[in-house]
Order: sequence, then structure tokens, then C-alpha cells
Amino acid sequence: NYMNKQNNLWLIGAGQMAKDYAFVLKKLKQPFEVVCRTKISSKKFSKEVGCKVNSGGLKFNLENKDKPSIAIVAVGIESLTKVSRDLINSGIKRILIEKPGGLNLKELIELKKLAKIKKSKILIAYNRRFYSSVKKMIQLIKKDGGIISMNFEFTEWSNTIAKLKKSSLVKKNWLISNSSHVIDLAFYLGGKPLNWNNWHDGRGELSWHPKSSRFCGAGVTNKKIMFTYFSNWIAPGRWGLEFMTKKNRFVLRPIEELKVVKLNKHKLENIKFNDLIDKQFKPGLFIQTKKFLMKDYNQFCSISDQIENIKIYNKISGYA
Repeated sequence: NYMNKQNNLWLIGAGQMAKDYAFVLKKLKQPFEVVCRTKISSKKFSKEVGCKVNSGGLKFNLENKDKPSIAIVAVGIESLTKVSRDLINSGIKRILIEKPGGLNLKELIELKKLAKIKKSKILIAYNRRFYSSVKKMIQLIKKDGGIISMNFEFTEWSNTIAKLKKSSLVKKNWLISNSSHVIDLAFYLGGKPLNWNNWHDGRGELSWHPKSSRFCGAGVTNKKIMFTYFSNWIAPGRWGLEFMTKKNRFVLRPIEELKVVKLNKHKLENIKFNDLIDKQFKPGLFIQTKKFLMKDYNQFCSISDQIENIKIYNKISGYA
């Protein structure tokens, strides 16, 4: 059995994301306890998921209980770094932090330093890297001899986001908080941008995201792959990625589905693959969690990767 059964795991948080993790952990038969702040959340979570939930917050539980050896941090984005810092300081050696791990470079650089001192392994969870559609596409791209160019779009629905009950800090950094899902996947598959130009516009057009609302860019990655991207948060659109090989154009739009345009054809065809696990649980989460527990870290975004990526996101968005 690949799970260390003696390894108790703490799942920090009681929101929807924590619930999604809890269902996966139960299926994997991994022992775990949930830690959250309020009695109300703990009762609700316990009833919905059917597992042990400890209220009182992380600090209280670290002081009063046997510490876990592993943790998954699934709290609100603005609290990710603080919670992770407390876990590292208390000696926990393996931590999976929900994306983006922190909202700015300062937070992530401090976290990396602390993890190095305390010898903790930290990974940032970008579940789209683990989609069945992505796995299938990687296999097909390999067969074709690799990616030769790519483009992607990370348009967000402004009217919907404006109404979300999220902190203004999270919304102000929405490209890092949310759109980074798409950008992370593009550069994870195609290499990091090396020689590139980027533009952003629309300062002040969105009250919740004052820095920018339209984005485009182009360049070449360190894998010598040409790329373009485009996004307009005040016009219709959706997330999507396209990867070109010498034989095919692979399309992830929506990212859960895989389509292809073959050479000398116009038609967009569906590609069948086994995505049962992504229909049963939040897409990507089952494989991601299983790999984390098995210490199979190849596909993950490391804290060092994320520090480099945040610099890219800052350029794309105009945050810097």
C-alpha cells in the first residue's frame, strides 16, 4: 500500500476546496483530520463529509494535539502563507498548499527561506496539471514529436467576479489568485517565457481589478516554443489553451475536454479518453493528492517555480 497509514494528515480549512480534498482522502483511505476555526464550520463540515473536524484554529490545535506529519492547506487565499508558516514552524515536513501559495513575491520568498531552514518540503497545488485531458494530450504530443507553438486565453467573467464574496485583496490580484491556473498550465507544458513582450491595458476600467482588464503577449520559451496569449476581462470569452505539433492542433476549451484539428482539416474533433476519476471528484484532485501522498513530486509546482512564475504573472498583469 502506497499510503503511510501511520502518517496522520491534517487538512486545514473547511470551505469547498477542503471538502473536495476530504472526499479524495476518504477514497484513498488516507487517515486525516480537519482543522478549522469555528464550531459552526466544523459541525457543517463533519455532517457533509463524515469525518473528524477540530475547531479552534490551527495554533490552538498545534499546541493541544499530536502534530501530523503531513498537511494540506486549503484555506482562503489571503491566509495560505500564514497557515503554511505556522505548520513549518511547528515542524511539519511535507505540505501541499492550494494555489497560488501566496499573493505576492515577498510572502513566497519568506516561505521558501523558512522551509529551507526547517527542511520542509512545500508544493503548490495546481490541479489542472493533473487533468485526465492533459495527461492524454501529453501522450499524443509526445507521439507527434513535441509542441512547436502554443496560444492561450485566460478571459475572466468580470460581472460574476464583482459579485463574489471574496476579499478585495484576492480580487485585486485576481490574475494570480485565479487566472494563474491557465498560465501555469501553458508554461508548465511549453516551457518558461524567455524572450517575450507583453502588454496590458484598461487601468481603472474594473473597480475590483484596478490595474488592468486586457492583456496580450508573445514570445519564445526556454524550450524554443513560440507562444501568444490574449485575454479581455470586459468582453465575452473563456479559458482555453491550444498546442500545435507538426501533425495536430490540440485544443483544451474547456480544459476538462480534449479536441483536435488534424493536418489539412478544418474540423474540430473530440478525443475520447478515460476521465471517470475527474467526473467522480473535483477534476485533477484525485491524481494530484495520490501523487503527493506517494511522494511523486515531478508534476508539482515547487515553491521556487512559483516564485519565478509570480514574476511572470506580475509582468502580464501590471501588478509589479
